[in-house]
Amino acid sequence: MSATYGLMNLITSFGFAARWRHQVVENLPLAEAGRIVDLMSGMNELCHCVSERVSANVRMTGIDISPEMVRRARKDWPFHAEVLLEDVLAWQYQRASADVIISSFGLKTFNLEQQEELARLVSLLLKPGGAFSFVEISVPPSRFLRWPYMFYLHVIIPLLGRLFLGNPANYRLLGIFTQAFGNCRHFAQCLRQQGLEVHETSHFFGCATGVRGKRPRTESAP
Repeated sequence: MSATYGLMNLITSFGFAARWRHQVVENLPLAEAGRIVDLMSGMNELCHCVSERVSANVRMTGIDISPEMVRRARKDWPFHAEVLLEDVLAWQYQRASADVIISSFGLKTFNLEQQEELARLVSLLLKPGGAFSFVEISVPPSRFLRWPYMFYLHVIIPLLGRLFLGNPANYRLLGIFTQAFGNCRHFAQCLRQQGLEVHETSHFFGCATGVRGKRPRTESAP
């Protein structure tokens, strides 16, 4: 999907994906951060959202499992930005090394057990007092919105992939993953079980959901 991901993401979300990415970094302590970690970073899209909020001395590390996404990721930012080709659940990270952890649109590919592993990683990777924020497209709770929204994900987006880009098969997975994922509620529970302070967010009537919070300064990671 990497060859068409940026364009399709912009077109099919009517710009909401870009808006939600900006919202995921709002009110985070980015200006004081020394190291930011972007999990499931794709092509480094969140670098654009943080670029006006960070100092030139910040180090931003992206983690992604796709070789093509990593290859195509933009790295020429006015701060140090790197993208590592890693399976985030097998990544050998340094504990308590991140001031901020962010992520956009990668959670839906994780099953329930993997979300528990990811929550543990977030807890161990964050410094005491460090903050995190995730956002993911979700199944809206309202049945009046749920049916047309899921029809759009399951049918219209793959059709657009065929009409404009000749690639419907990969985009069909978007609806499949979203249907299985549901929303961020389970991931929020996993984060709380790790002793993190968690606030759940909802965007555009639940078409996207998120979690944000921090690791308490006075408690060690489980």
